[in-house]
Amino acid sequence: MNRFLLAAVAAILPWTSASAEPVPGGRANVVVQPEPPSLMLGLVQNAPAQMVAGNIYEGLLRYDSDLQPMPSLAKSWTVSDDGLTYTFNLEEDVKWHDGAPFSSADVVFSADVFLRESHPRFRAILEHVASIEAPDDNTVVFTLKSSFGPFLNAFEVGSMPIVPKHIYEGTDFQNNPANNTPIGTGPFKLDEWVKGSYIKLVKNADYWDEGKPYLDEVYWHVIPDAASRAVAFETGQVDILPGGSIENFDVPRITALDNTCVTESGWEFFGVQSWLWLNNRDDSPMASKELRQAVMYAIDRQFIIDALWNGMGSVSNGPFAASTKYRDASLEPYAYDPEKAKELVAASGYGGEALDLVPMPYGESWMRLAEVIRQNLSDVGINVNIAATDVAGWNQRLSEWDFDISPTYLFQYGDPALGVSRVYVSSNIAKGSPFNNVEGYANPEVDKLFDQGAGTINQDERTAAYTEVQKVLYEDVPVAWLMDMSFPTITRCNVKDLVTTGIGINDGFKNAYIEK
Repeated sequence: MNRFLLAAVAAILPWTSASAEPVPGGRANVVVQPEPPSLMLGLVQNAPAQMVAGNIYEGLLRYDSDLQPMPSLAKSWTVSDDGLTYTFNLEEDVKWHDGAPFSSADVVFSADVFLRESHPRFRAILEHVASIEAPDDNTVVFTLKSSFGPFLNAFEVGSMPIVPKHIYEGTDFQNNPANNTPIGTGPFKLDEWVKGSYIKLVKNADYWDEGKPYLDEVYWHVIPDAASRAVAFETGQVDILPGGSIENFDVPRITALDNTCVTESGWEFFGVQSWLWLNNRDDSPMASKELRQAVMYAIDRQFIIDALWNGMGSVSNGPFAASTKYRDASLEPYAYDPEKAKELVAASGYGGEALDLVPMPYGESWMRLAEVIRQNLSDVGINVNIAATDVAGWNQRLSEWDFDISPTYLFQYGDPALGVSRVYVSSNIAKGSPFNNVEGYANPEVDKLFDQGAGTINQDERTAAYTEVQKVLYEDVPVAWLMDMSFPTITRCNVKDLVTTGIGINDGFKNAYIEK
């Protein structure tokens, strides 16, 4: 049996406290935007819900900044030599927020019943699972149908939140009244939610991890306007600005304030990468590989990072983000080379027709990005029309494949089998979602290589498959990779140990404290 490291060692960050002992007490004031539609994490997995509810619910495991598993509700685990049996030994004497005891029955119910129905991403993981069993109250055994390389990466709180069986068994999950007052095992409990104003979490005094949490309260402020969120930090109304809380152009001014600390850590598990969807279908000029390659050479990606993202992030070298496992660092990023782009435009047969660029409607920085893309492409002879829309319209146009070019960013969840392959395998071409193979790229060789990489726990075999698939995608350019994104978390400098895992704030308040 292979035994994994049990000690939960915090990621070492430049701003981590050097104090010998954390200080109990106090309230953290945090921005959350947009306001989550729900905090029932088993039903809603958008980013704001994960950020808040990741401190109410827990998963079996946490992950450090190197994406190595750490204990959570599972205190230890073993994996059989053939990679088919995963045995989790659970923490004992854990209670739900309503005082009911937690046991292995909750884990089996969550994974095999609740999440199978309600959580699309975890449901895809379950396709590899033959059975989930609880031999006793403190043990859960997952048996796989066949080897699945990234399985041990599937147990963080957003991917597999554990929900209370005694609350949900036999009910209509979507309409259960408890959805409005979520009950987890986590370090904080929901105390009050005034819609449009704030969400107040309070310390779980019966938390199983003795001595934690240190904070008495976490107060999430709902402030719809980005400029007002910046002012709230300047005036001391809030202490913490999660990544993406303010416009990029405000980051240098805010981070220059006294008693202000910043880190770009805490996003490693998500591996956020931005690219341009390029419609590969025959009814779009982007069906031409030469034209897609021309787009890569035409875009000044370093300028975009420097001018629009204030230097935060790095130029992508291909389809795997820098923090994603098996990334081939030897691939050289496409250079900014307008003359090469012009040659490829001429070779592509492109006739000068206007291409629809549908901007991502997520704020001013994204609109500025669309303008830069249009100018870069115009400079090499590609005619682009910006077709702006709202969030609903953007989702619809992408879901219905009604675009030629459109910016986006997606999470990669640490492993190519979890967050990369979904964008490129042909089995994932389906109308109705802006998060699958939206570009319509189909290559049997790529499908086969992704299958090979996912279907083994042998690290050499996984590396070989993923190295080869990156080379094929690099040549085919199904999408135009822009940057591995960086989101700064901005805090008062007396907020300590907030980001200690690969998902940052999403489970960070367990360890956080305010230095007096």
